[in-house]
Amino acid sequence: MSGDSSQDKQLPATAQRLEKARAEGQVVRSRDLAHCAVVAASLGVIGAVAPSVTQRLRDLLAAALRFDAVTVASPAFMAERLASVVPDLLLLSLFLGGVVCAVAVVSALVSGGWVFTLSVLAPNFGKLNPLSGLVNLLSKDNLSETLKSSVLALLLGVVGALWLWAHQGDFVRSQSVDLTAAFTEAGSQILSGLWLLVLVLALFAVIDLPLQRFLHASKLKMSHQDIKEEHKQQDGNPEIKGRLRQRMREASRRRMMAAVPKADLVVMNPSHYAVAIQYSEDSGGAPKVVAKGTDQVAMRIRDLATASRVPVLEAPPLARALYATTELDREIPVALYSAVAQVLAHVFRLREAVAGRAPYPDALDPIAVPPELDPADPRHNRHAARTGSAPTP
Repeated sequence: MSGDSSQDKQLPATAQRLEKARAEGQVVRSRDLAHCAVVAASLGVIGAVAPSVTQRLRDLLAAALRFDAVTVASPAFMAERLASVVPDLLLLSLFLGGVVCAVAVVSALVSGGWVFTLSVLAPNFGKLNPLSGLVNLLSKDNLSETLKSSVLALLLGVVGALWLWAHQGDFVRSQSVDLTAAFTEAGSQILSGLWLLVLVLALFAVIDLPLQRFLHASKLKMSHQDIKEEHKQQDGNPEIKGRLRQRMREASRRRMMAAVPKADLVVMNPSHYAVAIQYSEDSGGAPKVVAKGTDQVAMRIRDLATASRVPVLEAPPLARALYATTELDREIPVALYSAVAQVLAHVFRLREAVAGRAPYPDALDPIAVPPELDPADPRHNRHAARTGSAPTP
């Protein structure tokens, strides 16, 4: 995209811009939603398995704190006892870690959907520049994120402190009971306090997700110049397309001029229109137009035909009609069969006369062309309007 200032970027991102950003890994992500989901899922799992886990931890603690003569006599036995405890603790940690990872992935999918891209792993040495890093730290997005995180941390600290102040008596009383009851009571108290913190995180997540969507949309906003550049990339640069069309026209014109020496005759206006006609009796088809043009192109067709000894006849109505009604390398319309046959017959008689096989024919009679096919006749445009074809200027 272009380097327009942020003040000029006031238009919403197009579908192509959003798709490109998504391919680059730029999607909506809410950290607060992920934090809330992970903490809530962890507490839910801990609460669900708390009875069995508590009993297992109690057994492990009792076994770890048991000492006898064998333990005192052989210190290596303590390492064996600890090794026997590790698998249970590792299994519990892996289970809880797997749940946390799964919840983190699900929360990311909820906020931004599934995106797989390797572009974010590409090295970007520009990020090693300390000056650009300082600018990024002071950017609007980072400052707003830092302010939001600070407010969240402050609120969590205040809520946690108030909860501890309100339940300090319960923790003091837990010291007067046996260890098993103290574990149970302290665990339930801590879970209730953590659920209160989850409510605070959920409140921030409800605010943060729409905020992240808004910031993401603002970051991808485009200017008029951006949209123009995107259209150029999507539809092709107009200048390049214009040059390609010009080259195609020149190539077509060269092919057309190459067909003039093979024509049977050229019909002219005498100077504004020129149409080269070719007819093959063996093909069994009607005569076709192999070259046509106006003004300077018409003069070039005439000169090339003269140099190639192709007959050039002046028949203004027929030249205009052929130019207006027949495309290149297409057969002439049925309405012009009679007129074209008249000029072809005259040309063939001239060829026989030049070869000494026949006398020279009389002057060519006026060519009759249907008036609705002659662009110079007013009835041509009226006929074009009735038939829905484009009138010829």
